Amino acid sequence: MKKFNVAVVGASGMVGGELLGLLESRRFPVGEFYPFNSGRKPASVLFRGKKYACAAPSLEALKKAEIAFFVSTDEVAEEFAPRLAAAGTWCIDDSAFFRLAPGVPLVIPEVNAAELGPSKKLIAGPNCTLTGAAVALAGIHRKFGITELRLATYQAVSGAGKAAMGELEEELKAYFRKGAVPKLKGGKFPRPIAFNLFPQVGGFDEEGNSGEENKVEAELKKIWSDKKIRISVTAVRVPVLRGHSLAVWFKVARPCSEGALRKELRRTTGLKFFEKPGDYPTPLENGQRTEIVYAGRLRRARTAANEFQLWIVSDNLYKGAALNSVQIAERIARL
Repeated sequence: MKKFNVAVVGASGMVGGELLGLLESRRFPVGEFYPFNSGRKPASVLFRGKKYACAAPSLEALKKAEIAFFVSTDEVAEEFAPRLAAAGTWCIDDSAFFRLAPGVPLVIPEVNAAELGPSKKLIAGPNCTLTGAAVALAGIHRKFGITELRLATYQAVSGAGKAAMGELEEELKAYFRKGAVPKLKGGKFPRPIAFNLFPQVGGFDEEGNSGEENKVEAELKKIWSDKKIRISVTAVRVPVLRGHSLAVWFKVARPCSEGALRKELRRTTGLKFFEKPGDYPTPLENGQRTEIVYAGRLRRARTAANEFQLWIVSDNLYKGAALNSVQIAERIARL
């Protein structure tokens, strides 16, 4: 099998670490390996039993790679990915910067791998929040036509980064020492998160929608290639370390039975469907380093005809980020 020289920009970060582990465990054919970080402070990573020092990215250094993973900031992706892709390197970007850019495929391999092709070397990965819904409902949307989709998200703190996880842990420790949750200065969140939750992920626009809610709507429409579907989202941060959960209500255009939907869910690629009402996924049991999406509690909604409800759980750091990028690279390797 052909080996690919691989660069990882953001290798020393939380998602970068998950990505390196997946490249190893899934035995992706890596030739030369080039790790990069911001360059602001020394960092090293372990990959295939060898220690590598991370360097600050430069275009010339990145050109040594045939595939470059960007698990860094929007600014870094903007600076390097377009020029690198133009020079012939496959660029798989996990930042938000190119997700809605015209001509840049926004890819979840189980859903729209056909978007990948040699003429499009810059590829975006989606927001980790919508991934579970995009995978779980893709087959139903193709067969029965989802016209309306409502989502309530329950998002783990790891979606806001390693520092956010530390913030939750610090608040919990303070509570058990002093009996109260402190408001930390310079924290990642607008409110305390320990023993709490809040309906805000990102800032608010003039209509009162958060940045996360707008991303979910716009990106899901692009992934499903459907601008007409009506989507409404409430994004909530919860005191869970890892694993995003979604409560979804979806209305279909073509009448169908609950049994027909169950059949479609059972055969959906990348999804494990829990059949029994009392058997359902949770972020603790099914959102920790798991490579597929989980769904359960399918039932007919009581509010509208042809409307159904579903509960979805996925690992926001794996399928929502690092794993999705590696799966894209695996598809590229087969082109």
